[in-house]
Amino acid sequence: MQFKNPDILYFLVLLIIPILVHLFHLQKFTKVAFTNVAFLQKIIQQNRKSSRLKKWLLLCVRMLLFSAILFAFSQPYISENEANKKQEHFIYLDTSLSLNSKGDKGDLLKVAVQEIIENTSDKNSYTLQTNSDYYPNISKSELKNILQKVKTTSEKIAISTILLKIRKLHKNKSNTLGKNILISDFQNNYEVEFTNVTPPISIVKLETSTQNNVSIDSVYIASTSIDKTNLKVVVRNQGTKKNNIPITLYNDQKLISKQTFSIEKNGTYTIDFNIDKGTQFLGKIQITLSDTFTFDNRFNFALNSNEKINVLSIGKEADFLSKIYTKKEFIYTHYTPEEINFNAIQKQQLILLNALENITPTVQNSLLEFSKKGGSIVLIPNNDLTLDSYRSFFKKLALGNIDSKIEKSLKITDINFDHPFFKSVFYKQVQNFQYPNSKSHFPTSFVNSSNLISYENKEGFIKKVPTKNGNLFWIAAALDSKNSNFINSPLVVPVFYNFAQLSLQPSRMYYSLGVENKIDVKTTLYNDEILSIKSIKNTFIPRQQHAQNKVTITTLEQPEVTDFYYITNKKDTLKTLAFNNPKDESSMTFLNTKSLAKNNKNISTSNSIKEHFQEINEKSEVHWLWKWFLTLAIVSLLLEILILKFFKS
Repeated sequence: MQFKNPDILYFLVLLIIPILVHLFHLQKFTKVAFTNVAFLQKIIQQNRKSSRLKKWLLLCVRMLLFSAILFAFSQPYISENEANKKQEHFIYLDTSLSLNSKGDKGDLLKVAVQEIIENTSDKNSYTLQTNSDYYPNISKSELKNILQKVKTTSEKIAISTILLKIRKLHKNKSNTLGKNILISDFQNNYEVEFTNVTPPISIVKLETSTQNNVSIDSVYIASTSIDKTNLKVVVRNQGTKKNNIPITLYNDQKLISKQTFSIEKNGTYTIDFNIDKGTQFLGKIQITLSDTFTFDNRFNFALNSNEKINVLSIGKEADFLSKIYTKKEFIYTHYTPEEINFNAIQKQQLILLNALENITPTVQNSLLEFSKKGGSIVLIPNNDLTLDSYRSFFKKLALGNIDSKIEKSLKITDINFDHPFFKSVFYKQVQNFQYPNSKSHFPTSFVNSSNLISYENKEGFIKKVPTKNGNLFWIAAALDSKNSNFINSPLVVPVFYNFAQLSLQPSRMYYSLGVENKIDVKTTLYNDEILSIKSIKNTFIPRQQHAQNKVTITTLEQPEVTDFYYITNKKDTLKTLAFNNPKDESSMTFLNTKSLAKNNKNISTSNSIKEHFQEINEKSEVHWLWKWFLTLAIVSLLLEILILKFFKS
């Protein structure tokens, strides 16, 4: 039993007053002479006993009366919580795309929203966390208005982040009696994130009524011919074998091809489509099937016309460069030091300085401006270079220093396979091949450099050095045939190809919502011009960084829905993008919450939102007892009246 006004109970001490009065206020009897003394003595003894009994009864009844009144005013109640403290419950409601599936009662998210609204209490306040928004300390009416507008989203939130917010909420609040409720289907098995859970949490797991799903996993170009492009579509099945599933391919709204396929239990299947080779293709692939998740039955992809990368070589002419930078993908230009067109420098994405003996101040200043705008530079030294000119150039770029040439033959043996530069270059780490070498090289001490390829003594042969806005790639040795055979090795093609590719990232066929995407757009902006991303229904301005003849766009929070989007500069459309839902949302792997609760005493589980909130409301319900004590006081008063009226002493 608890009390709303416990201070009133201190007045119970005053009950000692009537006890003291009763003990010390003794009634004196007067002696009266009478002839029959024996008879009179008997009457006196009987009257005294009767009088004492009556007084004790009155004392008890009056003490009971005053005690009952004091207890009634202290407002006693029975509850697991304190009546004068408003409970604030934390609710995490998963709004990921997988909650768009069907359960036994209907759409999982809609049913969850309705049951939360119907079973939460007006007496409490709530903190609501969804995958995209956070609403602290809101009333039930505010909670209802927010929940009625909740929709599924591709945005993700880590369980560790939710638990951190719960701990922070309890740390900042003196009232820690509120419940922490996580409502989700707990897709993709988050068990690792639930280690060392404090404070206690309640898990309500939402379950789909079916456990079968077919999804489009990926799309890629397998090969191209003069007039055709071979497109491969990878389909994934989770569940039982399925037969004769229709799949269609559209270019925007135009039907291109329609097929059917069968897929084995928990297997994958690859479907071929041949499309006309053109400048642009807005591809939509659609599977017609009723399964657990419907959002992954459509897949968007976009084929843009190829953007050629501008590559400029200054210095000694090299045949291997023109063979790598072909007209199909690059616009390759070469100038000797005497015929440099300085206006052309600022129009490039990549500049190679090949075997320059001396980097003149004019060239240095132009390259410095080029680098500040985000351009990439590849520097291949001359075996007889002028150290002072190179040192001056490195000083202007704030990179570091170059030392004198070392005449020592070294093998080029180590490839940094983990570096992003070599991403998708090698299928496996090659260890045994004919190592190239160099007879001499120039050591450097660059700041924040990373070795892409190293000598056998671990010294860098090719280094990537970040500049203020771009990159400089330093090759430690001259690449002429007298000094090194590197240009005859298999490494030369992927290395120099990637020098150019990293200066302007080619657009991908599709991007995923809810993750960070970086997209390069080959364009030059003037004054306050900015790029926008548009769709039929939406327009927004993405985060963008201006660089050398390109703009790098970063998307994360937007866009929010799958569709085709267009990068525009005013009225000009520069590139088309296709966005799809994240692939992990199609997973049919879920957390075993019962096992989790069994191994963690701070976790309790339930499968019903309604039952869980009803249990919380019952435990927090206050049962007031002051009426019973008031009734006891009235009964005590009636007993006193009856004793005074009918008890004869």
